Amino acid sequence: MDEFDFVVIGGGSAGYAAARTAVDAGMSVAVVDGSSDLGGLCILRGCMPSKAIIESANRFLTLKNAGDFGLSATDISADAKKIIERKRRLVSEFAAYRVEQLKSGKFELVRGKATFQDKHTLQVTLLDGSVMTLNSRTFIIATGSQTAWPAVPGLREAECLTSDEALELESIPESMVVLGGGPVALELAHYFDAIGTRVDVVQRSSQVLKGVDRDVAEALTTAMRERGIAIHLDTDLRNVSPGRVQFECRGELIDLNAEVILQGLGREPNTAGLGLRGIGMQMRGRHIATDAGQRTNVENIFAAGDVTGPHEIVHIAIQQGEIAARNAARHLGFLRSAEEAIDYRLLLFATFTEPQVAVVGLSEDEAANLQRDVDAATYPFNDHGKSVVMGEMHGFVKLVVDRRTREIVGGAAVGPHASDLIHEVVVAMAFRATAAQFAAIPHYHPTLSEIWTYPAEDLA
Repeated sequence: MDEFDFVVIGGGSAGYAAARTAVDAGMSVAVVDGSSDLGGLCILRGCMPSKAIIESANRFLTLKNAGDFGLSATDISADAKKIIERKRRLVSEFAAYRVEQLKSGKFELVRGKATFQDKHTLQVTLLDGSVMTLNSRTFIIATGSQTAWPAVPGLREAECLTSDEALELESIPESMVVLGGGPVALELAHYFDAIGTRVDVVQRSSQVLKGVDRDVAEALTTAMRERGIAIHLDTDLRNVSPGRVQFECRGELIDLNAEVILQGLGREPNTAGLGLRGIGMQMRGRHIATDAGQRTNVENIFAAGDVTGPHEIVHIAIQQGEIAARNAARHLGFLRSAEEAIDYRLLLFATFTEPQVAVVGLSEDEAANLQRDVDAATYPFNDHGKSVVMGEMHGFVKLVVDRRTREIVGGAAVGPHASDLIHEVVVAMAFRATAAQFAAIPHYHPTLSEIWTYPAEDLA
């Protein structure tokens, strides 16, 4: 039996961050990963591959609109096979680096599926079918997530694509119905529309990107509809079959036919086979319940990343993994400092659609739910010099401040390079800047960044 101070179950972003941090704290560490390919969701089937193909889509849209800038781009076309080949090459490079990190020798890498026998013992079924036992003083569960399959009649039998298959599709479908209105669904809707597919999006709730303010969601919806993407809101899926989706929308029964159906109805924690019930692990719905220190109810076991939530975002998963590892080190006496707690005050979220959407901190809706008094101000990109020059006329930026202190507590951007622009607000919030202090920071003209000065001045 091998014995360790800290065993990590899952070698993705949260797991690797936890392992690296635990080693730095002086603990003996093992990483158990049973996936066929090392790297984790973000590198292999999430962030990096999706952004690679979206970059191709964005550049193709630029070529399509060349005439608006006095340029001529003729005989242009999209080659899905070459787009996917480029994606695979990039992902292979990213994954090779992660594999190199996992095989660095700083910790033991065990390739297999883990099941808890008790709170200190794992049985690992290795990829070759043999079985080994690991004993550890502490653990972290970072097994990520998998595609969720809601109970919709016919959904599993309808031969839908998931995001995994969509990221490997070497052809351009004539038509597609996208089920869902979250980040993954909308990013893939953007990609396929850009390269020539007719796209319908079917969303259950009354807005896309459930969780952002309605004005932010509506700005994105308007822009995508103007491009020709049909977005159906307030729907109730009734039946899905190969090439056909039936749903009710505001009292009307609608049938959509398409060459391809993309199932983008979300993800769920990957906890099957871990033996959590046997060790008395408490759950929060399907997620592993943790406190702010990433500790589960089993005192020597921590969890991080998609498996625990509450936010399925890579930089949050990394932060959770690092905090969990240091708290495990404190639990064992390797560190003497006070236990850490995760802080979501600067929570970031971005969607790489066209236009992009990015938010940080409190939204107006969240502030209202918390009964917190805030003021907000917006400024549109279609009245901003640099964005007008760029031909980027959709969307706006928004700042949210505490009504009494005038401290910036949230921000949002819908428009060009929103995922980059939002970081200016993040920095301001990190230093608890007021709107007046933010407005006083020099901004070069003409730049996209200076658009923040207008709502800041209004709120100052």
